[in-house]
Amino acid sequence: MNELMTENIFNSTAHNEDREFNTLKAELHQKLIGGLNLSVIRTVEPERLRAELRRGAEELCNSHASLLSLTDRERLVDDMLHETLGLGPLEPLMADPTISDILINGVSAVYVERRGKLERTDVRFRDENHLLSVVQRIAGRVGRRVDESSPMVDARLSDGSRLNAVIKPLAIDGALVSIRRFGARPLLVGDLLAKRTAVPEMIAFLAACVKAKLNIMISGGTGSGKSTLLNILSSYIAPEERIVTIEDVAELKLQQPHVALMETRPANLEGRGEVTCRDLLKNALRMRPDRIIVGECRGKEASDMLQALNTGHNGGMTTIHAKDARDATSRLAVLVGMSSPELPMHFIHRQISSGLQIIVQVSRLAGGARKITQISEVLGMQGENITMHDLFVYEQTGINHLQEAEGRFLVTGIQPHCLRTLRSAGIELPTAMFERGPRDSDRMASLGMESN
Repeated sequence: MNELMTENIFNSTAHNEDREFNTLKAELHQKLIGGLNLSVIRTVEPERLRAELRRGAEELCNSHASLLSLTDRERLVDDMLHETLGLGPLEPLMADPTISDILINGVSAVYVERRGKLERTDVRFRDENHLLSVVQRIAGRVGRRVDESSPMVDARLSDGSRLNAVIKPLAIDGALVSIRRFGARPLLVGDLLAKRTAVPEMIAFLAACVKAKLNIMISGGTGSGKSTLLNILSSYIAPEERIVTIEDVAELKLQQPHVALMETRPANLEGRGEVTCRDLLKNALRMRPDRIIVGECRGKEASDMLQALNTGHNGGMTTIHAKDARDATSRLAVLVGMSSPELPMHFIHRQISSGLQIIVQVSRLAGGARKITQISEVLGMQGENITMHDLFVYEQTGINHLQEAEGRFLVTGIQPHCLRTLRSAGIELPTAMFERGPRDSDRMASLGMESN
């Protein structure tokens, strides 16, 4: 009982100290920004502005030296600079390269993802207005707005991160914010092998399919790594090809010199000015593309994309939300049916079977590991159904003591029908790579891969 009372006393004391610190920080921050000449700030170089603000913040903190320790003063100065020039409490999280996602559920619940695992942080906002001001500041930097009249925003930040925010009245318990961050260095094939996301045989086959201009669709759930894999596979496109990309929020980082990037635009407050993925896809067909890459197929653009794949625009790539390769074709059929309800389903299935050649399934498993769990080849139609077979699969065998998935990669032993197409493109793959059996992700086999 005494231990419990002592713990409660310490918790209460710590809470009061945090509250007093935040109150003082808010007071000094108001004094700091109150002394700024906003007309002059715009003409000052960022480095000089930061130095001047730090000097002003240190003077304010020194005037309260009797209330603050040296450590608290240094922390307070940093916090005030973050509030004035940065993203407030989120600034340290945005500067941490190990964090891949920042998830905010109201003022006192801030989570981050590190190495595929979620963990709660001790980051707090003063109140709902403080959180809202930070969200508005982030959105404002990229020319977007979020308020009661427009309570949702989805935008790409200057560093490539993706922001999604929902505020009241849609978010009942306070603003909901997610920031999906992307590394400064795009992942390469070597990273996939090092992380055991795939085995060399898988990568060699997919690289050959990209070079031979087969149409590829990557399916998977949220956060499974669809866009990352799409970006990696796009590195096998020849540099002399003209690539047109279409995304809701630009995430792809293609390295080729001839890339035309396009991004959709939401409607304004009057409901005008919207440019959809379907609009951009129609326009892309007039841009003399060698390749069309659609970041994600999720709406009416599915019909136009499928028409493009069936009318000579080979080498197309896209992603879709689905739980496996078979489900991916079903979802694509539904999307096409919604955009073109006059088309009979057997005709849509026939279009899919002739327009798509390869479906790659990526999954996020227990413990946060991402794996290519299925590479399937679309064969055609049998009656009313689309036929396909698996070439490579990942078989999960269990979960270890760290609650992480364990398993093995398997080759099914089926010779791909597309080998003839690959040979026609001058690409010869060894037949041994398709022999049935398990494959070791540590074995860096020489299979004609480029070490990009």
